[in-house]
Amino acid sequence: MALTFEDFSVTVDDAVVDDLRTRLARTRWPDQIPGVGWDYGTDRAYLQELCEYWRDQFDWRAFEARCNAYPQVVTTIDGQRIHCVHARSPEPMARPLIVSHGWPGSVAEFFEIIGPLVDPASYGGDPADAFHVVVPSLPGYGFSGPTHERGWHGVRVAQAFGALMAGLGYERYYAQGGDWGSLVTTALGALFPEHVAAVHVNLLIATAPEGRDPTDGLTEADQARLADMQHFVAQETGYQAIQSTKPQTLAYGLTDSPAGLAGWIVEKFRTWSDCDGDVERSFTKDRLLDNISIYWITGTINSSTRMYYETIGGGGFASVPSVTVPFGHTVFRGEIYNAPRAWVEDRYDIVYWNAAERGGHFAAMEVPDLFVDEVRRCFRRTPLLG
Repeated sequence: MALTFEDFSVTVDDAVVDDLRTRLARTRWPDQIPGVGWDYGTDRAYLQELCEYWRDQFDWRAFEARCNAYPQVVTTIDGQRIHCVHARSPEPMARPLIVSHGWPGSVAEFFEIIGPLVDPASYGGDPADAFHVVVPSLPGYGFSGPTHERGWHGVRVAQAFGALMAGLGYERYYAQGGDWGSLVTTALGALFPEHVAAVHVNLLIATAPEGRDPTDGLTEADQARLADMQHFVAQETGYQAIQSTKPQTLAYGLTDSPAGLAGWIVEKFRTWSDCDGDVERSFTKDRLLDNISIYWITGTINSSTRMYYETIGGGGFASVPSVTVPFGHTVFRGEIYNAPRAWVEDRYDIVYWNAAERGGHFAAMEVPDLFVDEVRRCFRRTPLLG
């Protein structure tokens, strides 16, 4: 059945803004032990500063303009509302590209990279690198609205995004993703190899090949990153434990309190970015609040965290088939998961692998120039047809 698309734009009612400001003004702040900073989680002083800015200075109409800078549509796939930015290039030979975000991100991650990818000539680039760019909101996230039934794990999202690209008229395309978007992108390549020309990811989760020494073939840099990954798993995955087991319990506080929501999300942007502990080295308050505001105004923090329950608790990881299409990966310095090449080179058809000296988990938002260059370099190696 052909999909029906409706034009979409973001409009935030004054009543929504007024309610947010009232809630922020009435925040009941917890205590914090003096001098601990971020050791126990989000630092109270920083969060108070961020929330005060959100209440008194954040420009909601500028936020709308950023969200509406490119055409957007909504449709229904598998019973679920799906929103996407659909930015077509003026270049006649542009190639289709779908870019998928993860948690706690949103389409706001990609506001700075859409223009250079769509119209490289206007940004000093080569017109041959132009793409028609599709940026969906994951089901349960942002402008796609909440999910309403069980089973929306990463592979099901990939199936929906395959239908989305077909519905938009793209027979053959590239796919890129990070965080959950990495799983979705990999699954797209596995499920639709006749349509996906190549994939590129900036997060790569894998285990050592069975029956082999996990350090075999690892460089010193690989071993250092592996140690960082092991530290992350041991010290930084409390959020994952609750979101994959009891997300509903968490949701009451995050849905009712904007300060709670901001505290839950901004800690990840600080910990997962290449910022040396200063989150505003990588993101301004406005860019942080663009992303947080999407979760707040759409009320989707609960359904976004349910993807952990569905994918991890529900076995969605196990249902990802093998990938045979050309595969690219950029190892951004501050990324939380970067499996060594030696662990995956026998499983994937690797056509591009590069270590970037800057950037972290939210690379498109943190280092947009570098991210755009990595995407271009990867997909130059893989023709759309043939």
